[in-house]
Order: sequence, then C-alpha cells, then structure tokens
Amino acid sequence: MGVGLSQRLVPDELWALVAPLLPSFASRPQGGGTAPRNERAVFTAVVYVLTSGCAWRHLPETFGVSPATAHRRFSAWTEAGLWRRLHRAVLDELGARGEVDWTSVIVDAASVRAKRGSLTGRNPVDRGKKGSKLHVLSDAQGLPLALGVSGANVHDSQALLPLVLGIPAIRSRRGPRRRRPGKLRADKAYHSAEHLRWLRSRGIVPRIARPGIESSERLGRHRWKIERSISWLFGYRRLTVRYERKGTHSLGFLGLAAALTCYKKLTNLTT
Repeated sequence: MGVGLSQRLVPDELWALVAPLLPSFASRPQGGGTAPRNERAVFTAVVYVLTSGCAWRHLPETFGVSPATAHRRFSAWTEAGLWRRLHRAVLDELGARGEVDWTSVIVDAASVRAKRGSLTGRNPVDRGKKGSKLHVLSDAQGLPLALGVSGANVHDSQALLPLVLGIPAIRSRRGPRRRRPGKLRADKAYHSAEHLRWLRSRGIVPRIARPGIESSERLGRHRWKIERSISWLFGYRRLTVRYERKGTHSLGFLGLAAALTCYKKLTNLTT
C-alpha cells in the first residue's frame, strides 16, 4: 500500500509546490531538539488523515511516521501558516493560467458536528448540539478562495466581511495581482444595509437576496456552484465531523482541503 498510496496522495507535482513553503528547522539555543524526519512522508501522513478521516493514533505504519510525529508537525505547520500559503500558491498557478473567474464570488456556510474545542457552539438547527460552522467564499466557478471557521451559533452574516477581506492577491495572466471580484452573490442571511454599503464602497456589486422581498433561492443557477464547492471540501472526511480541540487546527485542515481541491483543478488543466 505504501508507495502507491503515497504517490497518489502527494504526487511529485504537488510536492514541488509544498517543499519550498515548509518552515526550515532551527535548533533551540539551549541545544537539543529533533531535526525533521522525511518531510514528504509527514506531509503525506497529514493528507491521509484529512482524506480518510482516521484518528491520528490509527495512522498506518506504512507511511514510516509515528502518529505523534505527524500530529506535532501538523500543529507546527498550522502555526506557521503553511496551509494558507499552499492554498495561495496553487491559486497563483491557476490565476497565471486565467482559471480564476473574477466576474463574481459566492458565499455560503455549512455546519458540522463538533466533539470538543474552541470555535464551537450550540447548533440551533441540530437540537442545540455542539457544532462548528465552515464558511466558504468561492470564485464564480466554485474554486474556494477564502475560508473561515466559527461556532455553529454564529450568524452567517458575521463571516461576510472577514471572508471578503481574506481573499488573497492572486496572480493574473496579464497585469498585477487581483483580489477584488466584480460581484458578490449570497442568500438573504447575508443581507444588511451595512454590508451593501461596505461592498459598494469597495467597488463590488452586491447580489444578495432581500429578506421579505426575494426568495432565499435568489442565487438561482449560481447556488449549485457554491454547494458543489462545499461538497468537494466535505469529500475530505476529516471535515465532516470536527475532532480538533483547537479551532486553528480545524481551520488548518479546511485550508489544506481547499488547497488540494484547487490543485485537482490545476491537475485537470495539465493532463
């Protein structure tokens, strides 16, 4: 299982994007510390946990990495911002090919059960059980551009501004980097006069359903794109139920899933 599975999870082209982004090892001033093991094997183990949804303690021995080592490195890479940088690196490759559709962005959220940890709350649509909410902003074709995690009791609208501000400056086929879409599409949960003014002040045309006037289905033919994006992310089974104590770790897995989702789009362009 080892070599074939590892190559499928982390092909050479993906590793070529990851390797330059890994933080360098620095020994402690007082001495000691452990030099990193095979970083590719550790990264592959993290991808396996995300993809399979298995607990760290159930990590197969075939990767040649102990569960404790994989967990520690995931935590360290999360704190170093690796997943955000990887996501942006893949988006840069897509942007340079003109594959990021800036005509509009689409915003939506989905709730998941949470066993424990920060950034959780009582889910009002799941009998008050503890949960988290995953917030996603995609381009017009459903590529995830910006992400967030909150408690399940946080209203969707509170994530709108952070998501828009979180859009990275992405390379373009020609000209400078870009981070501002033409329009923003969302259902009526995101509607407010303040949001409309803020979006217009940034040169973004709001296309948000109005409560009491328009159906929550205002997204119409655009809704399936963001629903497909969330479905792609939930294809990584570690995201379907949250087990992480730290909210940053949950966001880290979400960021890695978004990077891999975008990488699959990149792979389809080159095959």
